[in-house]
Amino acid sequence: MDQPSGRSFMQVLCEKYSPENFPYRRGPGMGVHVPATPQGSPMKDRLNLPSVLVLNSCGITCAGDEKEIAAFCAHVSELDLSDNKLEDWHEVSKIVSNVPQLEFLNLSSNPLNLSVLERTYAGSFSGVRKLVLNNSKASWETVHMILQELPDLEELFLCLNDYETVSCPSICCHSLKLLHITDNNLQDWTEIRKLGVMFPSLDTLVLANNHLNAIEEPDDSLARLFPNLRSISLHKSGLQSWEDIDKLNSFPKLEEVRLLGIPLLQPYTTEERRKLVIARLPSVSKLNGSVVTDGEREDSERFFIRYYVDVPQEEVPFRYHELITKYGKLEPLAEVDLRPQSSAKVEVHFNDQVEEMSIRLDQTVAELKKQLKTLVQLPTSNMLLYYFDHEAPFGPEEMKYSSRALHSFGIRDGDKIYVESKTK
Repeated sequence: MDQPSGRSFMQVLCEKYSPENFPYRRGPGMGVHVPATPQGSPMKDRLNLPSVLVLNSCGITCAGDEKEIAAFCAHVSELDLSDNKLEDWHEVSKIVSNVPQLEFLNLSSNPLNLSVLERTYAGSFSGVRKLVLNNSKASWETVHMILQELPDLEELFLCLNDYETVSCPSICCHSLKLLHITDNNLQDWTEIRKLGVMFPSLDTLVLANNHLNAIEEPDDSLARLFPNLRSISLHKSGLQSWEDIDKLNSFPKLEEVRLLGIPLLQPYTTEERRKLVIARLPSVSKLNGSVVTDGEREDSERFFIRYYVDVPQEEVPFRYHELITKYGKLEPLAEVDLRPQSSAKVEVHFNDQVEEMSIRLDQTVAELKKQLKTLVQLPTSNMLLYYFDHEAPFGPEEMKYSSRALHSFGIRDGDKIYVESKTK
């Protein structure tokens, strides 16, 4: 095969990690390594390479000199080649086969759908544990080939690949723990269930933005399909039924759920959405990224009972009866207005006069003096005010700070305001 035109991996590596662009640095986590062997390129002693190489958006089309790659990258463990112009799996295998410690590989947004991944090339990926193929339009045949050759693969990212269906391989991948397959078009549960068959050890499944319309599976079958699933994201799916939410209880190890932006929850308030979901999922300890505390769970379950207390029996969810057994039938909460009082009727005492009047509590002491000026016939500068709480055991409190708001005194109906002149 002819050498592809364009920039090579090795060319970009030398440019980016030259001492001018990437000076030698020490410290925990830097992972800087300069190969010490005498053979190879004279550039070797002038490059400072970390164990994590980021070469995204560099216009890379081919590998370059494989001996150079092997000399420089023996220690590299993570490699980001996203958003380049790699379209030949053979060129990718030339790079990867010369990075023996590689565990993380990002090939997102490379047009790799333009070539076929042959088994001899796929073997180059055997040590990779985390593989990112987002927006690569990789076919399921390519994915199957990779899975067969990566016995230790733990995390796989297949987002933005325009999948409408899922194709099952002949052999399951037991090592995979995390699968991101967001932003595709997997609307049918018959396709999603294949993922459980393919990846029986799956711990985390991220299905956001797939418009999944329903979870159509018997409860016992769900438990067998995803026996180890601990976390699932159905963010912006198309779920429209509470029965679909109840189905999540069939995953025996499920602890974490993400359910933002689904049609089912749109008519509800923010409080109702969270509490009604928590109450329906008794084993979930984290919802939409937030921990569900014991106190929040009890509040949510009690809220759930009160929410459905007046609903006809034939429409009440089964969970309602379970919670009635736990808490008993609860009465609706009394509505309490906790807004601060805006005004109060008080007695104003001046000399031997007593006048009952209504005062606004959002005004200041200075503004109250202006209100009383006409009544007591005193200038505000010559006025002393005292507040007396008719229920408190203490004496009158001088209202000496002009800018203090009246509501901060706790004034209520029936309290008294005493007015005195500074010069008697």
